[in-house]
Amino acid sequence: LLVFICSRDLWLTFTSLSVFQTMAVPPTYVDLGKSARDIFTKGYGFGLIKLDLKTRSENGLEFKSSGSANTETSKVAGTLETKYKWAEHGLTFTEKWNTDNTLGTEITLQDQLAKGLKLTFDSSFSPNTGKKSGKIKSGYQREHINLGCDVDYDINGTAVHGAVVVGFEGWLAGYQMTFEAGRNRVTQSNLAVGYKTDEFQLHTNVNDGTEFGGSIYQKVNDNLETAVNLAWTAGNSNTRFGIAAKYQIDADASFSAKVNNSSLVGLGYTQTLKPGIKLTLSALLDGKNINAGGHKLGLGLEFEA
Repeated sequence: LLVFICSRDLWLTFTSLSVFQTMAVPPTYVDLGKSARDIFTKGYGFGLIKLDLKTRSENGLEFKSSGSANTETSKVAGTLETKYKWAEHGLTFTEKWNTDNTLGTEITLQDQLAKGLKLTFDSSFSPNTGKKSGKIKSGYQREHINLGCDVDYDINGTAVHGAVVVGFEGWLAGYQMTFEAGRNRVTQSNLAVGYKTDEFQLHTNVNDGTEFGGSIYQKVNDNLETAVNLAWTAGNSNTRFGIAAKYQIDADASFSAKVNNSSLVGLGYTQTLKPGIKLTLSALLDGKNINAGGHKLGLGLEFEA
C-alpha cells in the first residue's frame, strides 16, 4: 500500500504533462545515459575468464548460469538463476543463487492492477550469516513520465528510494532520492538532464551536489557508434575523461576500443562463432608503462540455446 500511494502521489504531481503530444515512455532514472555507458562497458572483461550459459525449456523456464575466475586473485565466482514467466497473469518468478551462498527470490506483477504499473517483491537470505533483506519495488510508466518507488528492509533499517523521469520532444529530466527512516533524513539527492534521439544522446547529472558528470552518445552510421564521458568532483581539480567507440565489422563480429585521461587503453573483440556461441577477447593496456607489463587480458565465452 505504501508503494502504491508513493507512485500515485508522484503521478498526480505531473498530471499536467498529459496535455503534451504523445511520445514514447521515458527511460527509468538508472537508464539515463545507458547508450553511452554500454559503449564503455560491453564487450570487455579485463582480468577475467568468464563462461555464461543461457537456456530455455519448452515450457518457458529460463536458466542462466555464469562463472568467472579472476586471473589476479584466482578467486572463482558463480551465479545461478532460474526464471519463469506466467504471461497470462503478468507474473514472473525468479530464483537466484551465488557462490557467496546468498539465496534470492523475486516475484514481479506487471500490468495487472493498472496499465503501466509494475510491482516487485525481492528478498535475499544468507544461510551462513543469517542476514535477511527484502525490497518492495514499484514502477509506473506512461507517455512523458516514468516513476519508481522502492522500499528496502534490512538489518540497517528502512530506506525509501524514489525516482521520476519526465520527457517531452526528446528532452529528459530526472530526479532520484533516498530517504533513510533510521536517520530521518535524505541521504541521496541526484538530478539529471538530457536529450535523446535515435542517433544522438546527451546526458548530464549532479549527484548530491558534489559529483558532476556528463556523456555524449552518437550513432555515426549503421556500423559505428561513439561515446564520450566526463566527470569531476567539487573541491577536486582532477577531471575524469574518456572516449570510446564500437565498430560492427560484419553481422558476426565487432571491435571496441576506449581510452581515458589516465592513459588506460581498452580493446575488445567479439565474434559469433556459430548461432548461440559467442567469444569475447579483451585487453587493458597501461599507456604510460607499455614495457613494464601488468596489462590485463580477458576471455569470455557465451552459450545460448
